[in-house]
Amino acid sequence: MMEKESRRPVNCATLPICLVLISLVYATFFHSNDTILESWGNLSSEKINIDAVDPQEFLLRRLVRGDDRVQLDSNGFSCRADVHAQVCVANKPVRIYNKGLTVYVPSDSDQPQVKRIVKPYARLEDETAMKRVSPVQILHGKNTIDPPACNFTHNVTAVVFSSKGFTGNVFHEFNEIIIPLFITTRHFRSRVRFVITDFELWWVQKYNRCLSHLSAYEVINPGTDDGSVHCFPGAVIGLTYHDNLALNSTDIPGGYSMFDFKQFLKESYNLKINHVSEIQKPRLMLISRRKTRRFLNEDKMVEMIMELGFQITRVEPEWMYNLDEFAEVVNSCSVMLGAHGAGLTNEIFLPTGAVMVQVVPLQNEWVATTYYGGPAKEMGVRYLEYKIEPEESSLFDTYGKDHPVFTDPKSIISKGYNAFRSVYLDQDLKINLERFKKTLIEAKQIVESSTPIN
Repeated sequence: MMEKESRRPVNCATLPICLVLISLVYATFFHSNDTILESWGNLSSEKINIDAVDPQEFLLRRLVRGDDRVQLDSNGFSCRADVHAQVCVANKPVRIYNKGLTVYVPSDSDQPQVKRIVKPYARLEDETAMKRVSPVQILHGKNTIDPPACNFTHNVTAVVFSSKGFTGNVFHEFNEIIIPLFITTRHFRSRVRFVITDFELWWVQKYNRCLSHLSAYEVINPGTDDGSVHCFPGAVIGLTYHDNLALNSTDIPGGYSMFDFKQFLKESYNLKINHVSEIQKPRLMLISRRKTRRFLNEDKMVEMIMELGFQITRVEPEWMYNLDEFAEVVNSCSVMLGAHGAGLTNEIFLPTGAVMVQVVPLQNEWVATTYYGGPAKEMGVRYLEYKIEPEESSLFDTYGKDHPVFTDPKSIISKGYNAFRSVYLDQDLKINLERFKKTLIEAKQIVESSTPIN
């Protein structure tokens, strides 16, 4: 439920002041098709006072720097692109035509109309992902013909992004959408409305708590009707991306960090445990895989984990689909254990001081550290890894110790990603329990000695 604004009475000293206030309130709430969500929940510890929100132009301006800011100030529109993402910002009224996903951005000058094509998904460097993302056409400049008339008028900024790409994989869902969405919109304090292209209802339902804590308004699915025109006072097309499961606080309006993002998740999912020391008896979550990188002696691993004094939660893939419930389960654990894979993304829900243990298959060292090991520290999570020996890989029985898979892995990797994947990502693991035991004992010692820092 939306938090109530202060009930402190307003002292209208003069009739003109009262009339101005009444006009502002009316314009805000009645001259708009924006419907504030009724299911806000506990939005955050920050109360939203609409009168105190920074003007839209200032908020949009904070998204750009350098020459891009100069361009935005001069003509109300700027675009930038890097290896990961394209982002365009308009601080003047725009019209979004659902048919053909076209955004009309007017110009005060006589500059001829320029057409830009943007794919609003933060994985620009990956052709496979981007093939699944529909292009958005942006027409900026003096119109030769009048743009279509508004069917719906909104009084908040539009943020346009795709819910396609590599969705279906939790790492990519957080890495390319949820974290970039936080980076791009958090400083608006929910005064934005999401226009989600390539609309995936299951994805919107899965991440409803995140979406509703970043926007106070229902999302718009431009695919539901092919002819309506939505008008906004400004727009952002595309999302800002920093790095794998990462936020660069020096490059975010408001200076938000990974700590702030985790606090946002805590509020969104009503997570109760702040620090691992609040968990009375260490609990370990074992992520069980079914297709590749499976633990072939998983039952024996479970026995050993319990003998070491852990409570254990064994997680199957389908558990992760209901994020509203699963986030709380992760938050109740002291240690997360799993082979390299997308399920380890859920380390983001672990309490501060918890431990993430990643079992690293052969030739997976770089991806393991880059995607999960490195980000863990910024999350306040201790990271341990267990690198398997050749004998612990199913590849040992399949190829033998003298095969290039072991003696000359570069000859395999040089053939490209598909060759790497078919060999090194598709291996299974039979863990040496005695050797692995040392890593688990270390994890238990860390969580039992961990104390919160005030």
